[in-house]
Amino acid sequence: MPKDFPDHHDADLVIRFYEMRREAVTREARKAMGAWMPASWDDVVALMKPDHPNNAAFRQLSGYWEMVYGMARHGIAHGEFLMENSGEGMFFYSRFEPYLAQLREQMSPRIFTNCEWVSKNTEMGKMQLAMFVARWAKMKAAK
Repeated sequence: MPKDFPDHHDADLVIRFYEMRREAVTREARKAMGAWMPASWDDVVALMKPDHPNNAAFRQLSGYWEMVYGMARHGIAHGEFLMENSGEGMFFYSRFEPYLAQLREQMSPRIFTNCEWVSKNTEMGKMQLAMFVARWAKMKAAK
């Protein structure tokens, strides 16, 4: 059940999530995936293969953001407060959201469950996803 308002526990969680993002492996994964821009479903399929140079980075970040956003989905962390401080997860998810149905059909029926939840069930998540989807569309069009 979602929390009605944030408290000091939420602040502590958000700070811990931030500290985890600064860990060396996660930092490298963020750098690699920040530069990755899929132009098509084929790019997403290629990323899912273990021999893709960014596959480990994808797994690191998708697991991280699913864990973080799962805490909002299950009421452990206040969703709106978390999303005010965790927009990078929507930046990451926005590249996969257009392919979500295909990912679930062909890769895993549960992929990005928690990312999708915060993008549809928090006002900040809705706003962030729309902003990042529009940004990616503009970047693709400019290529």
